[in-house]
Amino acid sequence: MIQYTIAIVDDEKSIREALDIVLSPTYTIRLFKDAEEFLASLEEEVPDLVLMDIGLPAMSGIEALGLFKNKHPQIPVIMITAYGEISMVIDSMKSGAYDFILKPINPDLLELNIEKALSSIALVKEVQVLQEKYLRENEPCFIGASKKIDDIMDFINMVAKSPDTPIMILGDTGTGKELMARAIHARSPVFRGPFVAVNCSAFPEELIESELFGYEPGAFSGARPQGKKGFIHEADKGTLFLDEVADLSPAGQAKLLRFLENGEFYRVGGTRKQVVKTRVVSATNKNIENLVENEKFRKDLFFRLCVVKAKIPSLNQRPEDIMPLAKHFLHEFGIKFGKPLKGFSDRARDQLLCHNFSGNVRELKNILERAALVSTTDYLAVADLGLGTGPGTSRPAPVLLDEGQVRLPGEGLHLNKLLADIERKYMAQAVAQCNGNESQAARLLNMNHHTFRYRWKKLKQ
Repeated sequence: MIQYTIAIVDDEKSIREALDIVLSPTYTIRLFKDAEEFLASLEEEVPDLVLMDIGLPAMSGIEALGLFKNKHPQIPVIMITAYGEISMVIDSMKSGAYDFILKPINPDLLELNIEKALSSIALVKEVQVLQEKYLRENEPCFIGASKKIDDIMDFINMVAKSPDTPIMILGDTGTGKELMARAIHARSPVFRGPFVAVNCSAFPEELIESELFGYEPGAFSGARPQGKKGFIHEADKGTLFLDEVADLSPAGQAKLLRFLENGEFYRVGGTRKQVVKTRVVSATNKNIENLVENEKFRKDLFFRLCVVKAKIPSLNQRPEDIMPLAKHFLHEFGIKFGKPLKGFSDRARDQLLCHNFSGNVRELKNILERAALVSTTDYLAVADLGLGTGPGTSRPAPVLLDEGQVRLPGEGLHLNKLLADIERKYMAQAVAQCNGNESQAARLLNMNHHTFRYRWKKLKQ
């Protein structure tokens, strides 16, 4: 659960204490007796919402509001005012106040206003919490809420400590293999060195040697007069990421193996030995072990590359990560397109949860980029997602019997028991599909989550 921080700025101690009593069970509260003290505190922590009295001593609430909003325009501020200060309320709204509330303060109305104000920054806060779970500043990480993502990040933090152990990453297209390689590099002792990514399937057999190892001036027709460094040399004292390594030609495999054995190589057309120290991370979406068995990939190279092996599960295997990722991308594209996107309609969220992501995270990102671009409202609707209804676009719908298939036994049946059995099976499948998250399971079945929990508990008895 996300914990929001509220700053209360009021010179009356009784009001500060009363608001603290009312709000502290739900929010983290910070109390300030004047504007100067509050503004100074922003060097250490910026709250998610501010409650500020207009009539503060020394610096007024309106003046403090202007200074605060100048640095933190996205943070909502609710002004507290006494009856009769309406002109000052108008000034505060012009200065960027989200809303105002009159003294004496009605606790129910205040909490309603706070909930409404926080909904305007909820998406930003959720993304921030997701990123802070694993992320150190400017370091790549996986976004998600599943146990599988926890395991991936634990693995990354463990293997990154060794600066030269080769790692092979397996996973379907779009799962984030390069992201994992970058995360390993960023957390390794060689993080200050270069990260060089090479798509091994992008080069024909006759070019792979010169691209990987470089060449000397005049090495072949069309060569640059000054020669060229290869990708391996560029990755010296850093990380070399070989994407789609299973697509390397036999000649390319042989040349790479020689380099991995001793870290030495010769440029094309060169006679001077080159020595490079780099961590090699490789990746493929193919069953490379089958390729080894069928002698389509060198066994000795496989063992050199696969000292440590990692597999990234598909997005369909971790449905609980769909919405955290969707919120992350929505926030990202909202900034890119300059739109105040706040979230998803219930139907849009349900459609995302039921969609079959054959393209994995990359597909989800593309869907959200399009949706953010075409959306005309704060909350994405089903129409914005542009998801089709053809084969393969969603998970299989339940198979129901039509009238022609119904066969009632002569002795009759216990209909309530049959319906309860059907309900139990679909609810169990929904719970399993959502890895035990009953709220998500309820959404998959279009049920209120309280009703779902009541029925599920009763059916399990």
